[in-house]
Amino acid sequence: MSTSRLTSLRLPALVAFGVGLLLAGCEAPPPETKQIGYRGLAMERVSNPRTVAALAEANQAPEVVPPGDRDGPRAAQAYQNVKVLGDLSETEFTRVMVAMTGWVAPGGVAGSDEGQGCSYCHNLNNMADESKYQYKTARRMLQMTRAINSTWTSHVGATGVTCYTCHRGNPIPQQTWFTGAGGPTQTANFAGWRDGQNFPGPKVGFASLPTDPFSALLEKAEQIRVTGLTALPTQQGEPLKTAERTHALMMQMSTGLGVNCTFCHNSRSFGEWADSPPQRASAYHGIRMVRDLNSNYLAPLGAIYPAAKLGPEGDAAKAICSTCHQGVSKPLNGAPMLSDYPELGAPRN
Repeated sequence: MSTSRLTSLRLPALVAFGVGLLLAGCEAPPPETKQIGYRGLAMERVSNPRTVAALAEANQAPEVVPPGDRDGPRAAQAYQNVKVLGDLSETEFTRVMVAMTGWVAPGGVAGSDEGQGCSYCHNLNNMADESKYQYKTARRMLQMTRAINSTWTSHVGATGVTCYTCHRGNPIPQQTWFTGAGGPTQTANFAGWRDGQNFPGPKVGFASLPTDPFSALLEKAEQIRVTGLTALPTQQGEPLKTAERTHALMMQMSTGLGVNCTFCHNSRSFGEWADSPPQRASAYHGIRMVRDLNSNYLAPLGAIYPAAKLGPEGDAAKAICSTCHQGVSKPLNGAPMLSDYPELGAPRN
């Protein structure tokens, strides 16, 4: 057999072998599948060890600031204009302020004159001056954090949250959403209602689903439903659109927590509560917590934000599941944030 003939036979095999090596390298080590339910129900969790390791490393809690003495004068007596955390001792209050500097603005905002550290929120010549919008925002955020830790234990449990849970050293959390930021809602000729579809975005897993299901489902508290309650549902108004928004929200939750659907649902019947994993109850309360935070704490801040901090429709940045979770099922890998900073729990009498 001629050399050219041997080459023509071997070349496809070599190409296939090379392609196989390249594809194998794309997913090495291979994804892992763990069966968590009865066989035949597709109750499985799929994870990639590389992704899991990277997310675990990225979700490390910061070093804890040494605790302060609970005794001594109260912060409301020691300082001026302390309307939140005034029940803490002077040293506890100082400890929280030091921690917040690292949690929110250790280096300020690049390319701006908004300051860094204490000066991000404060006028250093008069620490009680509340003319900066950041000062007023921080006050409201502290109220929100205490509310989460004391009234939303159905979701956060005893773990709780701190400012770092969302901010991770950034003045504005990296995972937020604005109304209408996902894409145009109408077609180019204004003849149809697109509802943000066919503009795949990362918050909905790059699916061609509505890229802003959050205004309706995580602020206005509309129905989160795929199937109707009756054989021929009419009470939903727009059942197909409701289902599309629900799927988009679920894609965001799946991506934000780094899990697949069976983390919260039984694949035998997604809507059945009796056979669902316990995480579904936690997610139920989490959705309602996010609605509370968006409607009562975050959205109203749009009234004090400068225009540069607002979204395309003039609204403030709001929270989604990934704001806290950032790719892991337990924020900061389950670090005991409230026990590390009990000052951020319910106000003391």
